[in-house]
Parts: sequence; structure tokens; C-alpha cells
Amino acid sequence: MRNTLFRFSHLACAAALLASGAAHAQQGAAQPAAADPDAQEGQWALGAGVGVERSPYAGYGNKTRALPLLMYNGRYFRFAGTTADLKLGALGPVGFTLRARYADDGYDGSDAPILNGMEKRKGGFWLGASAMWRNPWADLSLEWLADASGNSHGQTVKLQAEHRFTAGRFTLAPYLGVNWMSSDYVDYYFGVRQNEVTAQRRAYQGSSTANLVGGLRTDYRFTQSQSMFLDLRMTHYGSGITDSPLVDRSNSPSARIGYLYRF
Repeated sequence: MRNTLFRFSHLACAAALLASGAAHAQQGAAQPAAADPDAQEGQWALGAGVGVERSPYAGYGNKTRALPLLMYNGRYFRFAGTTADLKLGALGPVGFTLRARYADDGYDGSDAPILNGMEKRKGGFWLGASAMWRNPWADLSLEWLADASGNSHGQTVKLQAEHRFTAGRFTLAPYLGVNWMSSDYVDYYFGVRQNEVTAQRRAYQGSSTANLVGGLRTDYRFTQSQSMFLDLRMTHYGSGITDSPLVDRSNSPSARIGYLYRF
């Protein structure tokens, strides 16, 4: 297991270095990367929204959450929601950041019948790094995070491609990616310990897996300051998750909609 984590950690670093080399070859000017190509440095945004996601846990149903939004994009620092980035600069079109994120991936035993008697699984505070390579065909992003809270002791690696189209006040951004999760992560959130076994729930030790993710983000600007956004996503879970006795589906749709005011 440790060898697997070691290999994937170095895979993330190698991919980031390859992206860096490609950027250097293009001899672009060094500048900080921005999460939103249209975002201005030093800009704040406030908003609110709602998110609905189909949980993979059997009998859980949909998870609906209010989304209070606070965003800031500066020269060296940016945050959006539960993610904060320290900008390390860029080589050509490739920008690098140190990243911190809070992820509410946990559950309580009372959340669904299949989880009754399971010990509480907590969300986590994650630390890591990311790289973004902007090019005419698609923006390629690579992210590596490790659980700094020590709850799951897991790691994740995300590779995603996105292309933005603009038509008048509309912006469309289809995206496709793969999210790798370490065996520690999968075992913590989808595993079943010996003391949690029942007649309907066998013991299960999670293994590392990769999920496929695809979706479409849209943005409509009423004015230069006000906009609405919609994000539609579908996640296809890997076998490390779908083999768990806690899970009864291989696909999970989700949607987020909200309003932003930039000032």
C-alpha cells in the first residue's frame, strides 16, 4: 500500500514537471495562474447557491447543501469556497500553487439504514499542490492532496481537461477528468471494519481506485458585476468504491446553481 501511494505521489510530481517543461519550451512570460481566466487580480465576489448530489451510499438519497460563497483573487493568494491557493508563479502558461481545502466527505451512522452501526466518518482538511497548463485546445489541471487532518490518511490525484466557449453573455465550459483515490481514503469512507459487520453488511477493506468525472459549467452575466452559474456533473465510481457493501450504484449525478456579485 505504501509503495502504491509512493508511486502515485511521484506520478503527480512527474506530470507537473512535464507540464512545466512544455511551458518553458514555449518561452511564455512568468505570471501567476488564475482559477478563472476572466477573474481580475484583487477582485472580491459574494454569492449564494445550492448543490444537490446523489450519494453513492445505499439508501442515502440526495445530499442537498446551501452554498454561501466568498471569493477573492489576488496577486499571490486566492480562495473560493473551501479552497485556498498560494500562487507560486508560472512558467509560460503553466501556473503552480500550494493548495489547502476542506472536504466534507464524511457521514454519520444515522444518515442511511446501511450505515446504522457504522462509526462516524469525518471530513478532512487537505494540503497539497496544483498545476494548470493553459493552451488553445484545453486547460489541463493536475492536483495532488493529502489528508492533513489525519482522519483517513489518504491521498488524491486529480487530472482534468476543460475548454471554455464564450457566446455573448454566456460562457460554457465542458470538462472531463479522472480522480484517483488511495486505498487509505477508500477504506476510510467505504470500508467496513470487523466491529461494524452485520448480517447485511460484510467486512470490506477498500483498495485504491479511479473515478471518471465529466460535466458542463455555464455562466451567464447580467452585468459586469452580476452573474448566475450552473454546474452539471456525472461521476462514475471505480471498482474500489462500487465493490463496497455500503454502495449500490456506480454513477452519481450532481448539480450546483448560484448567484455571484463581483466588486
